[in-house]
Amino acid sequence: MPEPTTRRRLDQPRQRGLRFAIDPDAFGRFSERLARFLGTGKFLFWQTVLVLAWITLNLVAVSLRWDPYPFILLNLAFSTQAAYAAPLILLAQNRQDDRDRVSLEEDRARAAQTKADTEFLARELAAVRLAVGEVATRDYLRGELEKLRGDLKGKRNKSRQDPKELRDDPRWDEVSR
Repeated sequence: MPEPTTRRRLDQPRQRGLRFAIDPDAFGRFSERLARFLGTGKFLFWQTVLVLAWITLNLVAVSLRWDPYPFILLNLAFSTQAAYAAPLILLAQNRQDDRDRVSLEEDRARAAQTKADTEFLARELAAVRLAVGEVATRDYLRGELEKLRGDLKGKRNKSRQDPKELRDDPRWDEVSR
């Protein structure tokens, strides 16, 4: 008996609470964008401005001292930033490695196909060269025609004595044209 597709399955527990549809690629794209941003001069500039403002306010403004001299809270913020930045950067690197691996496999396949095509064309070119070697060339034909002309001139001189012999030659029709 086929299972109903529109109704809830009875052999599985019902899920309660909020359901989140999380796209793993969306998080990966976000981590790559964040990792790229963390490596820019813009980020370093604004982080430096923030740190200088933090230290200046905590040293100069006596009434606003929320983080006195050893700056424990600032160190905690840097530790938290590093704790999140390192895995995000590693995730971005892993995704880039995956893309590079796919690209490398495509390049290898393309190179193999190019090599196979080149070898095929080399074999075809060799076959054409062999076929051309067996074809009569212009110089060969000229040489043969010169031989025929010489033979016919010799026969013509001979035929002045006997013209019937020249006309019996099968090549006579070709020359007389």
